Amino acid sequence: MGKAKKTRKFAQVKRMISSRDSRLKANQEKAAAAATKKDESDIVREIPQVASSLFFQYNEALRPPYSVLVDTNFINFSIQKKLELIQAMMDCLYAKATPVITDCVMAELEKLGVRYRIALRIARDPRFERLKCDHKGTYADDCIVNRVMQNKVYIVATNDVDLKRRIRKIPGVPIMSCGTGKYVIERLPDAPEK
Repeated sequence: MGKAKKTRKFAQVKRMISSRDSRLKANQEKAAAAATKKDESDIVREIPQVASSLFFQYNEALRPPYSVLVDTNFINFSIQKKLELIQAMMDCLYAKATPVITDCVMAELEKLGVRYRIALRIARDPRFERLKCDHKGTYADDCIVNRVMQNKVYIVATNDVDLKRRIRKIPGVPIMSCGTGKYVIERLPDAPEK
């Protein structure tokens, strides 16, 4: 048989426990303290008040004539699809609808410049209801979300994916968007089926 050749292992050192090892007593105490601190932060301090007009997910405050909060890109999509705003809203809802525009949306349309002058002209239509904004800044999405949270009497008209995602988290607020050739509404219980 022969003798097995032993190879010498270089740089072999006894293994030492790291100072961050979880088996050390000091680190176990730190982990326990962090866990109790996390439990304290999980306590719900304030529960948001649910609107009295909500019956589960059904919003009883929404009655014709509907107030439709219009976003900037909804007007732009309506122009692209060649839809007349008020008429198409009435066709979608089968009821009278009043488009509502906030100062933030108007400011956003004015910032877009000459290219969107048709959208600005449509937004200045006297049939549109104007809402004054008393907050700082002109970010229209935040303005619309805050307004809808305060009073749930609006249908939000937008094609913005992020704004739709934010509004879906608020119960009882329908969303209108621009489809091909007509407006589409979601989360309105009385709305006719497609």
